[in-house]
Amino acid sequence: MTGIGTLTNASTNTLRDVLRRLETEGAALGHFNVADQVLLKAVIAAAAETKLPVLVGASEGEREFFGARQLAALVKGLRQESELPVFLNADHTHSLGKAMEAASAGFDAVGIDFSALPFDQNVARTQEAVQAIKAVNPAILVEGEIGNIGTGSEIHETAQGDRKLSTPEEARQFVEATGVDILAPAVGNMHGMLKSMVQGKAKKHLDVERINQIKQAAGVFLTLHGGSGTDDEHFRKAIAAGINIIHINTELRVAWRESLEESLSRNSNEVVPYRILRPVVDSVKRVVSSRMKLFHAQPIGPDAVGSVA
Repeated sequence: MTGIGTLTNASTNTLRDVLRRLETEGAALGHFNVADQVLLKAVIAAAAETKLPVLVGASEGEREFFGARQLAALVKGLRQESELPVFLNADHTHSLGKAMEAASAGFDAVGIDFSALPFDQNVARTQEAVQAIKAVNPAILVEGEIGNIGTGSEIHETAQGDRKLSTPEEARQFVEATGVDILAPAVGNMHGMLKSMVQGKAKKHLDVERINQIKQAAGVFLTLHGGSGTDDEHFRKAIAAGINIIHINTELRVAWRESLEESLSRNSNEVVPYRILRPVVDSVKRVVSSRMKLFHAQPIGPDAVGSVA
């Protein structure tokens, strides 16, 4: 099975190659979730506008709505047509069956998430998934997750419960035992956004020094989940500390809904879908483009790492 991003004529542009290159450049790969073709069009348009690589993501719920094979086929077609470095990730996969479905469909990466289980069970289930996915296609990158960053790329009234941050020792043990290519730790990030974040009154803050320590201990690519609403400076310092992939979802959903409501209210008699949805694509594209540019901004020097609490 050939991954979407591992086409024969782009063999030097695999997802692993892109991550390695970006790491040397002090940049991170933007990961943007899609649940429909409007969001997908916006992400691809942003990649074309910025001329930067992008990772399209879809959770189990998003894949169920879109169709895993249908999404894989669309991304593959768009990649071939645009010749852009576009890759596809099966985000937050909670079962071996769903992981195999994504691997067989040609996804470039599969994010395994058994982080809600006790650590030993998380290790065992993730290790099993890594072996099964690599048997389908060794080139697929497999991610594992540790710690607790809450659930749901939604708008929350208050912060979710007591989030358990990951430790360097947990990261080391997990990577060594499972063989994952990518690790997603809990470092002050959280899924979704608070209402105050949507209103621009508050920002998420990351434990940058913890990221640096986990990177040294784990020695693999690191993913930051729940990036929506994070302070820009924290993003840049997190990248300098070792973050390679940054997930943005809720910000896109907010832009999607707000622009859809505005488009519908602008002309209450309009019934032509593409006329209603075109402004929605443009609105989401602006969010994606701005984040992609930030993740590829001038790198921060290593002396700045850890200076943000």
